[in-house]
Amino acid sequence: MAGGLVALLDDVALIARAAAASVDDVGVAAARAGAKAAGVVVDDAAVTPQYVRGLTPDRELPIIRKIAVGSLRNKLLIILPVILVLSQFADSLLTPLLMLGGAYLCFEGAEKVWAKVSGHGHGHDDGPKDERTIVSGAIRTDLILSAEIMVISLNEVAEETFWARLAILVLVGTLITVVVYGAVGLIVKMDDVGLNLSRRSSAGTARFGRGLVAAMPKLLTFLTVVGTAAMLWVGGHILLVGSDELGFHPVYEFVHHLEEAAHEATGALGGVVGWLVNTLFSALVGLVVGAVLVVLVTLTLHRRRTAEHGAAAH
Repeated sequence: MAGGLVALLDDVALIARAAAASVDDVGVAAARAGAKAAGVVVDDAAVTPQYVRGLTPDRELPIIRKIAVGSLRNKLLIILPVILVLSQFADSLLTPLLMLGGAYLCFEGAEKVWAKVSGHGHGHDDGPKDERTIVSGAIRTDLILSAEIMVISLNEVAEETFWARLAILVLVGTLITVVVYGAVGLIVKMDDVGLNLSRRSSAGTARFGRGLVAAMPKLLTFLTVVGTAAMLWVGGHILLVGSDELGFHPVYEFVHHLEEAAHEATGALGGVVGWLVNTLFSALVGLVVGAVLVVLVTLTLHRRRTAEHGAAAH
């Protein structure tokens, strides 16, 4: 009896060690996958603050919370099931679907550039904002960025079992959402922190607080520019890589050749300079593709409005 109990305890210990090892493996794989997606995570964090510009301070965090919940829903309830099923049964469809999302990002980025250059914006900073429109627009954009994050993460753990991939991607998606929207929340509330510090009795603290308040509008404007550039960069990069994977190599090879040449010509700074070259040309591709899409959408809408006016006149 005692021997049987000892054997049972040994089995339990073995199972526990195996489970602990599995948890460690999932954690390590999740960290590796998250690190690979870090570039898109930064883009996501840069894009989001623009959606709360012009809101009253008391509505900023509730809006960010709604976007964060929508982002988590995007990752875990929409993207995760789709990419897991596709990776299991039809992985050839992952790239075209991701490229469609990349094209949408290019369109959004180019539309913002055109609105800024032409002065024909939609007045986002004038008057009260429709919170439902803000949240839905942010969640749509997040869907593409989240898809890129999750697909990059999936590629890093493609050799794992189905259930291990599921656990890793759930962990990556949840942690990245918490980190991104936690950081966004801190960014948009820094002016309130500065205002509170400016009222302190210490002259140095008060001066720092006033400087923080003065700097925040400039920081948010900068992040808006970075967010637009990120849409073009990520969208263009998705299209570059996707077209290469689908068999159209010239543009990708041209950019890759320039990246390698810049890397070799700049010595110790080669990694950074090469990345900047790749990023610049990816953004240029995104801008060109986005501009074409903006023209097509504008012409389509113009024709539709003309047809509607003509029908109304009759």
